[in-house]
Amino acid sequence: MTERLYYDDPYKREFDATVISVHPYENADVPSGRHAVRLDRTAFYPTTGGQPFDTGTMNTSRVVDVFDDESGDVVHIVEGAPPQVGDAVHGTVDWPRRFDHMQQHTGQHMLSAAFVRLFGVKTVSFHLGADASTIDLAREVTPKEIAAAEDEANRVVWEDRPVAIRYATSEEAAALPLRKEPKRSGTLRLIDVEAFDLSACGGTHVSRTGAIGVIAVTAWERFKGGYRLEFVCGGRALARLRVLRDVTTATVRALSVLPGEIPAAVDRLQAEVKEGKRLLTDAHSVLARYEALELAQSAEPQPWGNLVLDALDADAAQLKSLALAIVPQPGFLVVLISKSQPRVVVAARSANVTIACNDIVGGLAKRFGGRGGGKPDLAQGGGLNGSVEELLTAAKRLISGTP
Repeated sequence: MTERLYYDDPYKREFDATVISVHPYENADVPSGRHAVRLDRTAFYPTTGGQPFDTGTMNTSRVVDVFDDESGDVVHIVEGAPPQVGDAVHGTVDWPRRFDHMQQHTGQHMLSAAFVRLFGVKTVSFHLGADASTIDLAREVTPKEIAAAEDEANRVVWEDRPVAIRYATSEEAAALPLRKEPKRSGTLRLIDVEAFDLSACGGTHVSRTGAIGVIAVTAWERFKGGYRLEFVCGGRALARLRVLRDVTTATVRALSVLPGEIPAAVDRLQAEVKEGKRLLTDAHSVLARYEALELAQSAEPQPWGNLVLDALDADAAQLKSLALAIVPQPGFLVVLISKSQPRVVVAARSANVTIACNDIVGGLAKRFGGRGGGKPDLAQGGGLNGSVEELLTAAKRLISGTP
């Protein structure tokens, strides 16, 4: 079984080991040419407990994934020329990635402990993501409770308390004030934040709370009967602050307001946009009435009434609006086709016209592709392929019943 060097020294960045097995790594989700390497000892952390794997190098090969196998060995997936069984290798952990994970994971311990200590709310799961981390709490919490737990966790961070690694048997651990029930038996690895949190955990953590820097809760939502909190620590908190700073600065410059006035300015802009949309809709309605009147006046007389058959620079909604503005008058059949491709067709009829609009649209869809449907008094189709002239000619044949 692989000796896990990160258990006792999470700050270990480089190590030497011996290769105990190598074989091609076959997985449909990853590129070919990768190899799975097992070592007698490793400082690379495998994905487990909500914390992602380490990356780095093994001699000249790049370590791109690390996980536990069924036997308890740590498997390193490498790209490049793989080592051979029995080779001595030198491993180097990607330290910025590892330290970032250490900050986030230790920060999670602090935040979860604060919720238990202040409100008796347990953490039921934890996930360390690429940009932010989350904890799922057992019940809903208020913004005031979130702020209090955030303050309490940061208080202990800034006191720079030691974070120790201890080991205990299951029996010994049963007598200790662990924050949560261990999921495994045997010898347990305990992370001990002095006088604040004691938890069984196999992850990597900072040696003093001050190294977390700061813990910032960035969002929260209801989740499966409880609450999911998103948070960032240390370097991630600084990166998030920079984003907020840049966005705020750009917004202040664009709106010519002070930072505290941004919400009111946005509300005002939204009201103006809403009013602008209303005025634009009204203007479109007036214009549609004039366009509908012009189309109606140019209708072609038919034995059964008046036919409006035309192609326009308009979308489906505009075509439908025009057609519906004409057919309240008796004796009209309106068939409008868009000039843009793929073509759209809308057909509507007055109450006293018997020609079925869905037959017209269905016939055009059958000949020119696309899909269409509707009712005898109103039908619509889209995705039609063909020139405007072809569609207009075919529509006129369908209306007249000419094959």
